Amino acid sequence: MKQPLPRVLIIAGSDSGGGAGIQADIKTVTMLGGYAATAVTALTAQNTLGVMAIHPVPVAFIAQQIEAILSDIGADAIKTGMLHSAEVIELVADTIRRYPAACVIDPVMVATSGDALLEAKAEAVMLSQLIPLATVLTPNLPEAERLTGMVIESRADRVSAAQKLLAMGCKAVLLKGGHGKGEHVEDLLVSGDEHHWFASLRIDTTSTHGTGCTLASALATCLARGDGLYEAVTTARNYVHEAIRTAPDIGKGHGPLNHRVASD
Repeated sequence: MKQPLPRVLIIAGSDSGGGAGIQADIKTVTMLGGYAATAVTALTAQNTLGVMAIHPVPVAFIAQQIEAILSDIGADAIKTGMLHSAEVIELVADTIRRYPAACVIDPVMVATSGDALLEAKAEAVMLSQLIPLATVLTPNLPEAERLTGMVIESRADRVSAAQKLLAMGCKAVLLKGGHGKGEHVEDLLVSGDEHHWFASLRIDTTSTHGTGCTLASALATCLARGDGLYEAVTTARNYVHEAIRTAPDIGKGHGPLNHRVASD
């Protein structure tokens, strides 16, 4: 019997522009050798310039999508993206509690364009119910500031913020440094009493739409196939770096990455 592909259930919103959301997730999981299944939480009308409209999917139908996947195909990892409301977050948290799989939680709050993707009242539910269930939490610096109430400026601030998030119950935190300053992008992985810094040369580009979705999906795929956490983060970061470096010139704003880079 053939070894099945690493299965990743993506619970996230759709990006009509194709650069982020489930479109980026599916491309990433596929290129890294996994099988992507989805439960769509919201439809968006967006492009590289911004989000024009959001159409939420009824919570009951999101639940039906999740049940359809888990009762048949199953999942080795679950990756979450845009959840947008308290009710959706509660549903996803209940799913994770009941289903044994690695969980990569990307606390999507604001799009690259600056458009809000999470209702303000849903943040408290994310903090209390979803974050404690994460195998890995993957906030960027602005998201970490909102979740912790801190101002993050120095390296020491990043360590403190990651430890504060870890204290909320998640098993590991990958604090992304793309919004920071300097010649290098520095990401911080904190798990237990250990922390590791990862650095890569910052690329001068506007093709950064969907970087967070792509990194989280790459990480979920690596965990689904059995990679250790450090190895999974290393592979995911390298994939995203090359996808940014070789990004196509698409759109008039923040363009998408080159998700097919793994096949080049």
